[in-house]
Amino acid sequence: MLRETVSNELFTIFLVIGLISVAITKLIEPKRFSDFIYVLGNSKYLKIYARDQKFLDKFEALLFFNLLLSSAVFFIIIYQNLTGLNINTIENIIKITVGIGAFILIKVLLERLIGSLFEIDRITDLYLFQKITYKNFLGLVLIPLNALLLYSFRPSLILIYPIIIFLLIVNIIGLITTIKSHQSLIKANFFYFILYLCALEIAPYVILYKVFVS
Repeated sequence: MLRETVSNELFTIFLVIGLISVAITKLIEPKRFSDFIYVLGNSKYLKIYARDQKFLDKFEALLFFNLLLSSAVFFIIIYQNLTGLNINTIENIIKITVGIGAFILIKVLLERLIGSLFEIDRITDLYLFQKITYKNFLGLVLIPLNALLLYSFRPSLILIYPIIIFLLIVNIIGLITTIKSHQSLIKANFFYFILYLCALEIAPYVILYKVFVS
């Protein structure tokens, strides 16, 4: 039986929208964007812009928008190639985009609530800024990866797993950088840090994994 041919038109539209949001980000704040793209190997961006962060920041919002779109496209590409099911519809892409956004925002709100309860709002704000920065960087990385998976290489397990591992490594580098920035505080409150790590950084992803594989 021949495998159903999947159209990439919707993916292309979402990739272009993501690229436009990144282009606007670079246009409105070119200096900050130049610092941002080197964040993985240089903490300059985190040190400079953490001090000036705002609750509503158009720079972060535009990059976050691209993160949601790129993550949704990546998820659907991986899901379709692992299951053989075609879920490439506008409704599914929007649902997954909204779902990813809701998941991240709910986690952020919970973390802010915990920070407020324990009166460590400033530390929580810095921590969340660093986390969102690395997530937005992942959104940037996903643009060329999605393009390669769609138009250059036929996705396979041999290709998919290294990409997922690479994305996890980027995320872990961000987490390690954040831990190093607050290591004295973490040492003094190691038990609470482990509790937080298990409850808000590990458990939500384990639950999501169980939902999708069940």
